[in-house]
Amino acid sequence: MNSAAEFRRPVPPLGEAILNALPNPVLLVAPDGKIVDANIAAESFFEISTQFLKRQSLKELVPFGSPLLALIDQVRASGSPVNEYKVDLGTPRIGGDRQVDLHVAPLAERPGHIVVMLQERTIADKMDRQLTHRSAARSVIALAAMLAHEIKNPLSGIRGAAQLLEQQASSEDRMLTRLICDEADRIVTLVDRMEVFGDDRPVARGPVNIHSVLDHVKRLAQSGFARNVKFVEDYDPSLPPVLANQDQLIQVFLNLVKNAAEAVADLGSDAEIQLTTAFRPGVRLSVPGKKTRVSLPLEFCVKDNGSGVPEDLLPNLFDPFVTTKQTGSGLGLALVAKIVGDHGGIIECESQPRKTTFRVLMPMYSTTKPPPDQSKRDDVPGTPAPASQDSR
Repeated sequence: MNSAAEFRRPVPPLGEAILNALPNPVLLVAPDGKIVDANIAAESFFEISTQFLKRQSLKELVPFGSPLLALIDQVRASGSPVNEYKVDLGTPRIGGDRQVDLHVAPLAERPGHIVVMLQERTIADKMDRQLTHRSAARSVIALAAMLAHEIKNPLSGIRGAAQLLEQQASSEDRMLTRLICDEADRIVTLVDRMEVFGDDRPVARGPVNIHSVLDHVKRLAQSGFARNVKFVEDYDPSLPPVLANQDQLIQVFLNLVKNAAEAVADLGSDAEIQLTTAFRPGVRLSVPGKKTRVSLPLEFCVKDNGSGVPEDLLPNLFDPFVTTKQTGSGLGLALVAKIVGDHGGIIECESQPRKTTFRVLMPMYSTTKPPPDQSKRDDVPGTPAPASQDSR
């Protein structure tokens, strides 16, 4: 009988182990442009195995005329390392928008060979955009307070006058007075929904099992708007609790799942929504006004195979009044971004046809220190969990 030791995987050389431990893709390019070696992160970035990468020329993996090819020629000619920032290496196979920082250097031990390291800008850009989303949310808070005072009171008088006229109006004129009342009610409803952004009461937070939240949201969806959609779950069962308000997390993921269900509504039996959870150490966020960096190791995703979000809307998708729906108000995702921001997290959308991902990064619950005082936060304050709203 074979011993367990016979089935152990061989231990890689120390240099290879260190290279594979790096989170950034690293390639070794030969003088003829062929890829000689690559680490595991490069496999994930280009979505092909190292064995297949070694049979490829670099120009076959990057866009035509990519600056990376010119940088390699420059480094090979000068013998000095070069850095280039915000270079798009996106292709139809790996995705249309893959911005990276490039670090290109010669390998002295092997003349003509070039080491290329890619550093995706996704996380940094997410954090920058998240701060923009929070600024937008602050603007909505001020706007909501102004609208509540300046619009709702006059609308009440307009509606009351229309009701008085309706009592003495003819049948044709009654249609007009009814139209006035209905439109006044519609505007009041919109203002009421915007007032949610202005609620600055502290929110109670504690340890929350995200899988219980997602299971609850899934049951709600399958009993209603996502009755005919296939759900796929890919959970990390060892995930620690998230520091959050459970009702508000339900609000967040109910909105995201509702959006996903509407995005796949025309696919019939092929409609699919995937819910995933994972632990991603190393993501930390600097919040203005605070000296410490917030760790965001918990990743929760809602994915769908719908037609995707238009590329021109992606940078502003979480701003108020931005929507892809003909009848949508564009407040749902703004509310989602606000709630996630209140919890010290970030949310981002990556979209292409048949593959749209809403990714939420959140802090985990820790027993070593009490939750922060919500009344003293510098970012947007908390909000109670209202009913689900349309958003995309």
